[in-house]
Amino acid sequence: MKANVCKVFLGLVFLLPCRLYAQQSALPKQTDRWAIQPDGSIKWTINGRLPHTDHIEMSGEKVSVWVQYGLDSAGRSSVLRTVVFPTFRMLPDGTRTHIDYSFQDSGLPRFYINNRQLKTDLANGKKSGDLSYNIKSISHKGIMRIEATTSNPAPVKIERSIFPSVDKPMVIEKFVFTNITDKPVTISMEYLRHEVRTDSLKSKVRPHSIIMGSANSGSRIVQAGEHTTFAVYYLATDFPGQPIMVNADAEEKARENRVNTILSPLQLKTPDTLLNTAFAFAKIRGTESIYKTKAGYLHGPGGLAYYAAIWANDQAEYISPFFAFSGDSIGNLSAMTCYRLFARYMNPEYKPIPSSIVAEGDAVWKGAGDRGDQAMIAYGASRYALTYGHPDSAKVLWPLITWCLEYSHRKLNDRGVVTSDHDELEGRFPSGKANLSTNSLYYDALISAAYLGKQLHQPKAQTDEYLKQAATLKSNIEKYFGTTIEGFKTYKYYETNDVLRAWICLPLTMGILDRSEGTIQALFSPRLWTADGLATEAGKETFWDRSTLYALRGVLQAGKTEKAMEYLRYYSRRRLLGEHVPYPVEAYPEGNQRHLSAESGLYCRIFTEGLFGMRPTGFNSFDCTPRLPNGWNEMALNNIHSFGHVFNLKISRVNKEKLNITITEGSKTIKYKVNDGGTQAVSL
Repeated sequence: MKANVCKVFLGLVFLLPCRLYAQQSALPKQTDRWAIQPDGSIKWTINGRLPHTDHIEMSGEKVSVWVQYGLDSAGRSSVLRTVVFPTFRMLPDGTRTHIDYSFQDSGLPRFYINNRQLKTDLANGKKSGDLSYNIKSISHKGIMRIEATTSNPAPVKIERSIFPSVDKPMVIEKFVFTNITDKPVTISMEYLRHEVRTDSLKSKVRPHSIIMGSANSGSRIVQAGEHTTFAVYYLATDFPGQPIMVNADAEEKARENRVNTILSPLQLKTPDTLLNTAFAFAKIRGTESIYKTKAGYLHGPGGLAYYAAIWANDQAEYISPFFAFSGDSIGNLSAMTCYRLFARYMNPEYKPIPSSIVAEGDAVWKGAGDRGDQAMIAYGASRYALTYGHPDSAKVLWPLITWCLEYSHRKLNDRGVVTSDHDELEGRFPSGKANLSTNSLYYDALISAAYLGKQLHQPKAQTDEYLKQAATLKSNIEKYFGTTIEGFKTYKYYETNDVLRAWICLPLTMGILDRSEGTIQALFSPRLWTADGLATEAGKETFWDRSTLYALRGVLQAGKTEKAMEYLRYYSRRRLLGEHVPYPVEAYPEGNQRHLSAESGLYCRIFTEGLFGMRPTGFNSFDCTPRLPNGWNEMALNNIHSFGHVFNLKISRVNKEKLNITITEGSKTIKYKVNDGGTQAVSL
């Protein structure tokens, strides 16, 4: 009798966490600081709730600018710009050997209105007779725009824009002064040129000059209702004696055109403006951060640390497969450059490929050993090749993919799972001798390689072997990692792991759904879900957005649409309209939630591969498993540049059980009808 009572008691103990967490799963309330505007930008109208400080990064082909901005409790503003020049480098070669310099408002040339100084840097004090600079609003959409006015007796409206040049190692800060009085106003900006030069002995190739200067300086009379423009530039050059020509209007127009070029393809159209806008912003950040280097176009994470360099996770795994959907030509060039650079390090001894190739391709970083990098590369390259739909590109990538698969196969232990030194967190959290992340990526890579090999007319025995290995690995993943942790039927992250980890979401994104119920319950339980998404490990404050982004996609792929959408809307609102905007972030506390760009690619993939369920199967084919949320009659991805075609994909509701899949390409239309939750094979 006592034994039976104990069994019942223990059963209740294991059931208790799931039930308790289900009751406590209400998401925190949110108060927006920012608002979506009719032009697709977001704006913070200053109306109290001070102090507040935030930061954003913007990038061009030769420069990146990190702007920290804010107002103190008295409404006094401050702007700090850190300008990074990825291709101007110091010695010895390393990950962080680019040059960067910071500039404060106190270093700006002085402005005068009717001979009275405008104090843009109020934190440093205001003298009698100075004019105050009062910020009214700040907005973002690829360009940071600040609207302000001056104090009486000479009120002037000021529109201030900060943005990177599209193709030059230069950042522009543009000031447009509009006379809002009924009398002429005299407005002037001082001439400024400030130059610093790097140590010639430590500079790569030659010394580098960093110049902050004024453009269009001088004094002019502005009539009532009219405006005048000044600019400040932040520039790197190895030839400071050459004339510097700055056309702020032309640079701004070029930046606007680049942003529009990014936004035009792959447009998300849903009934939810928040999601549409967050998707558009993620496309900007994910795609702008590509640098033109001597090795070719290289996507870089940014964050004041990672430029002119690639990583097996950020570039090969996260962002490059998105570029195959994006329709951005520079993005696709960067993807191919990424995989080609990694392919240089294939070797007959099957020593691991470096985790990162840095300094424009001149050096490598492999300080964490094998992080499962070969699985990352094989997964990303095979998905990219299929989705991009260009056989010639796929032929280039095939040797790299098969080499990485063979490397992983050789790393199988006696229990049939892949071993690696670490995972992508590089020892920040334990990952054992074999981890769930590496094995999940390897599993999907085998399946994608089988699809790709068929398209490339590889021997059937080879593609069949990949599918056989995938089936065996799936079984071994269940045996090795499948368990009950903290009452949830889910996965341990490594053999001796007994605490919930965020990366238990990865099998869902790879189509392994055997433990989806318990895994989803665990992901959204208070043990893992925090105000900022998934904690890396239950009970710890550390979070990395990448796991949250994979999880939201995986939960959609598992068919839990309403649960996924509830948390996706929450996350999107927090990142787009909350206190730190407007993009997905890397991590916290490490990096202070910097806007590393590959995470934005993962956000977009929640929609392409999660909500719309597009799984590439060939150069002109994909499986489509759409997840149309309740309350939506239709959703669409328009102007998709994938699978060798340009097309629109629309999902519409027929009734509670059926959905229509409509594909339009020019005048051609293809229609399918599928059960809600079902999969349709699509051929273009």
